[in-house]
This record gives sequence, C-alpha cells and structure tokens, in this order.
Amino acid sequence: MVAIKTSAENRVLLQNISWQTFKTMLAEMGSERNSRFAYDNGTIEIITPQMPHENSNRVIEAFVGVLCQELGWEIKRAGSLTLTRDDLQKGAEPDSSYYIQNEALVREQENIDLAIDPPPDLVLEVEYSRSAIDKLRLYAAIAVPEFWRYNGSVLRVYTLAGGQYLEVQTSPTFAPVSVKEIPRFIAEAKKNGEIATTRAFRAWVQQNISDRKP
Repeated sequence: MVAIKTSAENRVLLQNISWQTFKTMLAEMGSERNSRFAYDNGTIEIITPQMPHENSNRVIEAFVGVLCQELGWEIKRAGSLTLTRDDLQKGAEPDSSYYIQNEALVREQENIDLAIDPPPDLVLEVEYSRSAIDKLRLYAAIAVPEFWRYNGSVLRVYTLAGGQYLEVQTSPTFAPVSVKEIPRFIAEAKKNGEIATTRAFRAWVQQNISDRKP
C-alpha cells in the first residue's frame, strides 16, 4: 500500500488487486462515503478529497451549470457516478460528471449501465496531486467524449479522437466560451465569495456569447 497526503486530497494505492475484488469493495463500502475509487491494470486508487479539492470541484460544477443555461443546453448532473466496464476491467469515480449532449437519453434513468448506456459527455478530475493511474487512458477506454483536469491553477481540456485524448484550447461543448479562464474565477471566488463570483461569471459568459454572434 502506498499513501500520499496533501492539504487538498489523500491518495491510497493498492496494487495487484483483482477486478472482482475491486467490484466487491465497491459493493461492500456502498455509496455513502466521501472517498472515490479508480481501477486500472490491477491498481486501485482511493482518493479522499479535502476542502481545497472539494471546493474547487463544487465551484466548477456551478460554472458548468451557468454555461449550460446560457448556451441553451440541458444537463443531468451525475456527480461521482461509478463508471465501470466489466469487459475492459476498468472503473472510475470522477469528481464530477455530466450528461449534456446525451442528457435526453438518460433523463429518467436512476441507474447507468455502460454496457448499454452512453458514458457521461464530460467528466472532471480535480488533481492537486497527480494520480498514479493514467486517467487519460482510463477515461478514453470508457469512451468519455470530453475530459477536464484541474490542478489548482490550470484547467486542461481534452477531447476524444480515435480512441485517444487530444488537449485542446476550446471545449467543443461550450464554444465559443473559453472555459480555460475558469481558474481565474475560482481565485476570485476566494476573495469575493461564490455567489458574487457566479454572477460575474454569468455576465462574462453572456458577453462572450454576445461578442461572437454574427
């Protein structure tokens, strides 16, 4: 077992673990926990978020909601939905996940089965400390179309192409708004408060949309 502790999150790695053992751990521990699991190639990573990690996650979630509202997208927030593929023996619980383009397909569903249902259109991982599991490879295998990674100062955006992620400057979901500006608003929220900053973010999004209209 390897343990990594920071002020933002704690990570514990368990190696040489079978897929069935991982599935058993998920079942026995249930959903009433604040830790999040990931599994790939015999390694389990257990992430326990601390305040900086969880606050960043929640603020970004508020901004994603604003973006969908202003751009006219519906949204189904799926949080740390457990994403598992038995055929690939891979699994993950992202910090946040969202159905946007495929929202109508899962709107009334209480349970998601990736054997028949689409994966979330967007997942977010907050990583103040670097994950030991290659999340790019993991979410690409699960076929998540868009992946965001926030490290406390920079938001990186990846889109799936040919089974691999490519880092891009503009989110295809939220163009023409530059979501890579989100860290600036996270910093402002620490000074001005989350409600005031969310209002400022909404005004900024509206201005971006207006400026790019023909």
